[in-house]
This record gives sequence, C-alpha cells and structure tokens, in this order.
Amino acid sequence: MRSALFAPLLLLGGVLALPAIAHDIPNDVTVQMFLHPSGNKLDLLVRVPLKSMRDIDFPKLGPGYLDLSRADQFLQDGATVWLVRAIEVDENDTRLPAPRLLAVRPSLESDKSFASYETAMAHITGPKLPESTQVPWDQVMLDAWLQYPITSERSQFSIRPNVDTLGVRVITVLRFLPPGGTLRAFEFEGDEGLIQLDPSWYQASLRFVRAGFLHILDGTDHLLFLLCLVIPFRQFRQLLLIVTSFTVAHSFTLIASAYGLGPDALWFPPLIETLIAMSILYMALENIVGASSVGRRWMVTFVFGLVHGFGFSFALRQTLQFAGSHLLTSLVSFNLGVELGQLLVLAISIPLLDLLFRYVVAERMGTIILSALVAHTAWHWVVDRWGVLRQFPITMPVLNAEFWVSAMRWTMVLVALAALVWLVSLFLKKGASKKDRTSPLRPT
Repeated sequence: MRSALFAPLLLLGGVLALPAIAHDIPNDVTVQMFLHPSGNKLDLLVRVPLKSMRDIDFPKLGPGYLDLSRADQFLQDGATVWLVRAIEVDENDTRLPAPRLLAVRPSLESDKSFASYETAMAHITGPKLPESTQVPWDQVMLDAWLQYPITSERSQFSIRPNVDTLGVRVITVLRFLPPGGTLRAFEFEGDEGLIQLDPSWYQASLRFVRAGFLHILDGTDHLLFLLCLVIPFRQFRQLLLIVTSFTVAHSFTLIASAYGLGPDALWFPPLIETLIAMSILYMALENIVGASSVGRRWMVTFVFGLVHGFGFSFALRQTLQFAGSHLLTSLVSFNLGVELGQLLVLAISIPLLDLLFRYVVAERMGTIILSALVAHTAWHWVVDRWGVLRQFPITMPVLNAEFWVSAMRWTMVLVALAALVWLVSLFLKKGASKKDRTSPLRPT
C-alpha cells in the first residue's frame, strides 16, 4: 500500500525535476555582434554559445556530441527563437521589420573568425564543419547571418539586443561599421536598453543626463556626503555656494579623467574610494563639533569635490562608449544630471530636516545624532576600503617624458583651481564688507 501511494509521488517529482535539468542557465555567456549597413540592407552577424539556447533539444550522438548531419534545422530554430524574434533594430527611430535569416553555422569554440567583420562573413558564407567532426554540443558556437531591409545606409541606427536572458551574466561585444566611417565598439553587461550606434549630440546628451541623475540617487556615499552638507545649512542661499563649489570641483576632475589625464594605476580607484569615505567622515565630525561656517565649508567642499569627481569618472568609464563622437557634450550632460539629482535630494532633505528639528528633536542634538550615524557608517567604509587599498602595491612612477608632461598639465590645473578659489573668497569678503558698511548702525 505504501509503495502504491509513494510511487506516483516519485513519478511526479521526477517529471517536475526534468525541466530544471533540461533548462540549466549557463553562468557566463559572451555574445558577439557585427552590424554593417550597405545600400538598402543592414547585415547583422551574431555568435552565441549553443548551450545558451536552452529550449532547443539539439540532436546528439554517443556521449553528447552534436549530430552535425541533423543539426541544420535545429540551428535555424534556435537562431529564430533567440535572435530573429528577440533583437530589435531601429532606423531613424522607426522599428525595422523582422530580419531574414540567411545562414547559420556551427563553429568550434577555438574558431577566431569573429575577430573582424570580413572574416566572420567569410566564415558564415563558407563551407560548414564536416559531419564527421566530433565535438560536445555544449562546446559549440552558433553563428547567424541576419539581414534587415533599410531605406539608406546613412540613416541613424539603434539596437536593443535583448540577449541578456541567454545566461546569468551576459557580456555583449557589439561592433558597428558605418559606411566610410570609424568602427564603433561597445562592450556591456546585461541589458543596456536601446543603444544609439552613432548618436547625435542630443541623443548622447539625454542618455548621459539620465545616467548622471540615476548615479547620484544610487550612490549611497554621495548621498551621505550631501546629507552632511545639508544638516547644518538648510537655507537655499547658503547651500547654493557650497553645492556650486562641489559641482565645479568634481567637474574639473571628471573631465580631466575622461580625457586620460588621471593616473591609470591599479591602486588609484581604491585610493579614491577610501578618500571619499574619509571625506564623509570628516564632514560628519565637523558637524558634530560645530566648527563649520559657510566660508569654511565651501572651500572644504571644493577640495573634496575634486576627489568625488574621480569617483564619478570611475562610474562613467563604461558608459562613455555610448557617447559616440560627443565626449565633451556627454560629460557636461552627465554633470547636469548629477546636479539635477542633487537638487532633488536637497528639495527633499531640507524640509524633512526642518520638520525633524522643529517637532521631534532640538536642532543641535539632532545635528549631533544624525552626523554621528553618518560618521559611524563612514568609519566602517574607511576601514573596509583601506583594507582593499592595502592589497595593491603602490610603486613610484617612471620619471619619463610622459610623466613630466602629465605632471605639468596637472600643475596648470591646480594653479587654475587655486586662482579660482582665491577669486571666489576675495569676492565673498568684499561682499561681506560692503554689507557691513551699508547696514544701519545699531544704538549701543
């Protein structure tokens, strides 16, 4: 009786377990793509691992070799389901119709034909692997040739690959070859959404404004730094000078780093991350002891803004590939997005702090409590990031011509920044003295 009752449960469990076994998702998948418009057609060459096409039961021989004599139809089915129906291409913001699948080829993992568009096209249109080739099916690559009808090879093209579901971690290597233009290479992880292959200045600007806005909202360290700025100064006029100094400072180092003027040593990013944590800790401690004033705070913020600018550049490093030929426009747009994000943070935090200090806790006590919580978090960040930094050996730079040219450039930048700080402080002092002279005398 027990066996009769237990057997159906075992059978049901085995049936439910079959899809999990048959549809394992590979951990790491690399997809390679070439796009080349020519005349009234757009050719798209794609290479993906066969094992990432999970719903296709490819024919096998012996211990799991791909049966090349019966594989053609299954390869076409896999390319149709995972590539033809998934990839979306736009021409001048208009979705192109589904492409034609002109050819599919199985390839060995050791095949190097996708090193260039010409060799990839020659491989796909060339002879197939011999049917006698014995290769495990999960070590085979699928190469596909898709072709879209277009109105002009000079149009603005964009693509949404939609291949991020092929694996747990999908890296897409995309290369666009405009006619008579420079090859544009992209490499990104996961889903990047709609990618403008040769963006105009306003397309690049919109993308980077959005990137800067989201970055400031996603960055916990930058948010805590802004909170430290807001806690003691909650009037917009006072914060305007402080936030502006932070903006100008991080703009300098962000642009300089994007143009390759920053150090490229392995220890530099963890050093900057450690200094960012230290800047938050310093600001929080300064709030606790009550040693901050507007005149002092904006200069300290300016110095720390230089450090945070390098942090922004690290976050922007992978995104700059989508700027096309509009690097400076994209950098300025990213800064604009950062400022919009900062203004949103200020617009939310200032009234909340006013309500907190008015109805919940006294201002001085609330400042100490909030700053202590921030200092506690920042201290743990300093310890953790210092531990990471110590793992990188810091070596002395080679004193060659390149080093001295870079040192001269940074010296000029620092001199310009020092002059800017001096001019602003001089202007503020004159404004304060003029205000004192024009104010009415109070009777003693």
